[in-house]
Amino acid sequence: MRSLLDAVMSLGRGLELPEVLRGIVEAAVTLTDAEYGALGIVGDGQKLLEFLPVGLSDQLAATIGQSPCGRGILGELILHPEPLRLTDLSSHPRSFGFPPHHPPMRTFLGVPVRVRDEVFGNLYLTEKRGGVSFDADDEAVLTTLSIAAGVAIDNARMYDESRRRERRLEALGEITRTLLAGTDADEVLHLIAERAMEVAGADRAAILLPTGRPGSAPLSEAPTASAAGERLTVAVAHGRDSDRVTGLSVPASGSLAGLAASTGMPVHCADVRTDPRAHPFGDGTEDGLGPVVAVPLQIDTGALGALRLGRPVDRPPFDDTEVQLVSGFADQAAIALELARRRAESEELAVMHDRDRIARDLHDLAIQRLFATGMTLQSSTRAIADRPEAAERVSRAVDDLDTTIRIIRSTIFDLRTADGSGRSGLRHRIAETARTAAHVLGFRPTVRIDGPVDTTVPDELAEHVVAVAAEAVSNASRHARASRIGIVLSADDAVTLTVTDNGIGIPAGDTTAPPTGTAINDGGQPAGRGGGLDNMRTRAELCGGTLAIERPTDGGTRITWCVPLHD
Repeated sequence: MRSLLDAVMSLGRGLELPEVLRGIVEAAVTLTDAEYGALGIVGDGQKLLEFLPVGLSDQLAATIGQSPCGRGILGELILHPEPLRLTDLSSHPRSFGFPPHHPPMRTFLGVPVRVRDEVFGNLYLTEKRGGVSFDADDEAVLTTLSIAAGVAIDNARMYDESRRRERRLEALGEITRTLLAGTDADEVLHLIAERAMEVAGADRAAILLPTGRPGSAPLSEAPTASAAGERLTVAVAHGRDSDRVTGLSVPASGSLAGLAASTGMPVHCADVRTDPRAHPFGDGTEDGLGPVVAVPLQIDTGALGALRLGRPVDRPPFDDTEVQLVSGFADQAAIALELARRRAESEELAVMHDRDRIARDLHDLAIQRLFATGMTLQSSTRAIADRPEAAERVSRAVDDLDTTIRIIRSTIFDLRTADGSGRSGLRHRIAETARTAAHVLGFRPTVRIDGPVDTTVPDELAEHVVAVAAEAVSNASRHARASRIGIVLSADDAVTLTVTDNGIGIPAGDTTAPPTGTAINDGGQPAGRGGGLDNMRTRAELCGGTLAIERPTDGGTRITWCVPLHD
């Protein structure tokens, strides 16, 4: 009785669950004078989740191999959680024998361990020393110990849960401070994955987002899982093989992460290698992993993706408390993505307001002053009508002012029609073509754009316009030996691109039409003869337009590419 009291007091002082569980088995072996003892923890499906033996050396346990799963005599106690005392194990009808290398065992005593009326597991004892059987006193002592063990386990579990919640609150506080500091979403997600892995006792954490996100776009611009198509990609990973896992993808339907994202509910499995819903990442990255849990990243429009954690194969599955803890980190990840998206929208709105202010100032100040200056110069021409040279200079200045006003108006239109989506409009792409050519030419071609080209020219036609402009400028740079190139793009009833240079001109033969039906190969060049001019002419014919090549009287070449705009 004194030994029993000492054992109970010893169990009551323990707070770390693994130590408490081993202390229970060791106390049971000592009190009953048994040679071998074990505590089997019962999990879902009435199977042994964990098996903690005492009396077997590590070398012998490794030789025996896999731990019992809860069949035979051990399963009998699971199905009927009542004390069981046997003189000879082999005589029981549910005895299945022992695996190879297992030491012989004959006598047996087992009792259930309950925690708050729930069967937590069973205590198993075999081979009472001295060759005698376990008696009623041993059963009474072990039953009493099991009651104390249930209380100790409950206390240890509550202590462990409180510590995990404390670590979770600390981690979430750190993440919240990082979010409020305006840290980049990618960095916040890495921190979330790291802290979730630590708090949940996992070996790896991965955040999966829809594959439809552009590779260069920030994580905050990912579409929701329902709009993502077919796959979820690991955007952030931490822990085991994180470098190899990052960038891998799984089906949006047919994987734990996809199931969590589509249902909005946590999903977990005991062994990623055998669960048909798991869909391992492959390439050996899941070797050694067993239990896996995936929780959704929820935003206003639905589930964005999932947070997926995995443990080594010899660890227990994630329980409900751990799933709840992990869900908190998934919520933080969703907040990080949403904040990044809202921050990007706010910055974009500020840019749009600034663009509108600049456009308004250009219109109200610059254009009005230039227009007034032009009117003044025009009125001055009558006063110098008797001086033709001066009148011609003033006229040229007025024309230059008129051109400048058109350029500024085009810029104003560009500022006010920019959609802020990050896409480059036709106006911007033509200007970019001129800037790119300047590196080769040594000078920058002039660009003039008239009309709402960004809104009236369809995207497919815009691709042809940009390609023709680049081809025409490229031809001039390679063959014309020009010192001046002008690009004019206008959109009214038709989109017209005119490229003019002051070079040596082109031979007469190059302006002839190529054979009808000239095709464009995969590289964007005509498949037959003719080179760049054939390419431009073929693009015009594909769009129902024309290409005109002229040699102005003052020299050089003028290429006019025109395609009608249809309603």
